[in-house]
Parts: sequence; C-alpha cells; structure tokens
Amino acid sequence: MTQRWLFSPGVDVLAFAGTALLSFALVLLLPSLGVGADTPPWAFLIFVVFIDVAHVWSTLFRVYLDKAELQRRPLLYAGAPLLAYGLGVAVHSISAEAFWRVLAYIAAWHFIRQQVGWMVLYGRRAGQQSQAARDDAERSGASAEVRRPSNTELNLDRAAIYAATLGPVVWWHAHLPRAFWWFREGDFVSGLPQWVGTLALGIHAVVLVGWLAQALVLRRFHLGKTLLLFATWLSWFGGIVLAQSDLAFTVMNVALHGVPYLVLLHRYAKGRDAEGGYGRLSWLLRAGLPGFLVVLWVLAFFEEFAWDRLVWHDHPMLFGAGGFEVEGALLALLVPLLSLPQTTHYLLDGFIWKTKADPHLTARLGWAPAPHVDTVAAS
Repeated sequence: MTQRWLFSPGVDVLAFAGTALLSFALVLLLPSLGVGADTPPWAFLIFVVFIDVAHVWSTLFRVYLDKAELQRRPLLYAGAPLLAYGLGVAVHSISAEAFWRVLAYIAAWHFIRQQVGWMVLYGRRAGQQSQAARDDAERSGASAEVRRPSNTELNLDRAAIYAATLGPVVWWHAHLPRAFWWFREGDFVSGLPQWVGTLALGIHAVVLVGWLAQALVLRRFHLGKTLLLFATWLSWFGGIVLAQSDLAFTVMNVALHGVPYLVLLHRYAKGRDAEGGYGRLSWLLRAGLPGFLVVLWVLAFFEEFAWDRLVWHDHPMLFGAGGFEVEGALLALLVPLLSLPQTTHYLLDGFIWKTKADPHLTARLGWAPAPHVDTVAAS
C-alpha cells in the first residue's frame, strides 16, 4: 500500500468519491422510481440509523470499550458526557428551540471539521512518504527528489475544504426556508440577504479553482486529496444548493460523513484488537466487518427506537405506533440524555484523532510499525 493513501487506493476511492457519486446517483434515480421528496422509512433506516447514528456509536471502539484507553485519559472520557449532558439540560430548559439550534450548528461544524481532518491526514501521509523516501535514499546512497508538504500547501488544503463546505452552508442561510432542515424546522437562523449567499458561492468557486490550478501548475497533484475535495464539494453543493427535498439532503449529507468514519473505526478496532486491547470484548470483532457493523446497527436501532417512541413518533412502520408523550421538565432531561451519544461524539472527536496525543494511533491504523509490546501493554 502506497503511503499516499489513507487506507488503500481501492478503499479510499470507494469511501470518498465512490460514496459521494453513489449518493448523487441515487438522488437522481429515486424520483423516476416514484419516491417522493420526504425520506421514506427504508432510506431513514439505511442512511440515518445504519450510517449516521451507527457511526456515532463507533466511538465505543475508540474509547469506551478499551480499558487502557479509559485509564489513559479518565477525566476527558468521563467529563465529556457529563459536560454534554449538563449543558444540554441547561439549554433545553431555556427552550427546545435553543437546544436544537445550538445542536444544529455544533453538528454542522463537526461535519465540516471532519472533512478538514481527512485532508490534514492526507497531508501527513504525504509527509510520511517523503520521509520514507529520504530514509531509503540515504540507506542506498542514491539521491531522491522528495518534497514534504509546506505549511502554505497544508493551509491551502484546509481553505479548499472550508470553501467546499462553508460556501453552500452560507448560501443555505441566505435562502431559508428550504425543503429541508438540519435537525428540525427553524434550527438555522434565517434572514441573511441572498446576495451574501451568492457572494459565498463565488468565493467558494474561486478558492476551489485556485486550489486545483496550484496543484497542477506546481505539480502538487495528489489523487487522494483531489478525490476527497471532489467528494466533499459534490456532497455539500449537491446536497444543499441543488437539493430540492429532505431525501436528497439526507442521502448526500449523511453518506459521505458516516461511511469513511466507519471505515476508519473498523481499521482502528482491528489494530487495537490485535494488541488485545478489548480483552474479553474481543469477540465483538471476531466476525470481521459484518460483526463490527451489526453491533453498531443494533445500538443505533435501539437509540432511534427510544427517540421515536418517546419524542418524535415519526416512523410507526419501523418502531411501532403509539409511545409516550413526554413534556415539560421531564423532556428537558430526556432529550439531552438521548442526544448523549451524539454530543459526546462531537466533543471527543476533536481529541481522539490527534496523532501527537496518542503515540500508538498511527500504528493501530496501519500507518506506522507497531511499537514495542511492552509499550503497548502499558498504554
């Protein structure tokens, strides 16, 4: 496997560009099959439950199923859910509208930052390749033309991802209301002038064209980063600016966010399990990828079952009719509790993938040689 890819050429192409293209094709195809603008139960089950909610629960394999990891940063891993729940109850007690508005903006920023994170990882992998080439050249006595990504190049990479995501989001704010919302109606603030949205798309186009031009002219073309940027742009521009339905937004918004993350977590879980990191819980990974996904799907299904029976009552075909009507102060305690897997995921995701904070992370992802056994055991 060349180090210019995060996982492998095939996996990277499928996880990023393949996911975006398949989502876009599905959105174009479904109307001809008689599927309406609203998200049908089967699409809700696949994209919301089995991709979006499941990827949130995959944080278990990075943190909460790993005793050694919990012991490594106990304050962070105990404090994150406590902080998320306490703040959630406080905000929901003010108003439900405030809670969902705050959560919508946090979620949107989390989605954006994840795409930036993928681009940063590609830059680091390119740097690892350059270092490996230099080492090989020194051992062989030959010369090698290798180039480590500069800070300017890395900043341009970040700017391109921000342009591909923030441009459509700002345009969305300038064209509210639309046929879809992030979580629920009214969660984004309306009233932004339409010319601001047009300007945002203009800036986003200039930045993206500039990024592609510098990559070609300066010979910085990196196929993995290019496919990631294309996938990001297609999902955000197509899923927001071009989308005319809740179904289109859901499919385009969720797939690119959840699928690569599940690939990342499965790769990490395999690496950690090889070290014996899950102890008696290692049986959860014995069935490979299908077993890994089934565990997450079961957890995700029961979370959405609780949401539907206690709060939304939107999908009787999936979760049954009826349920309970929770109101007032009890709802202010319940909704942040049901949101806890999601909000904890948002908080922790800014910490758990920093390679400088975890010396074993790159080895568990297959990007570096495994550390000494004693060092791993002590982690």
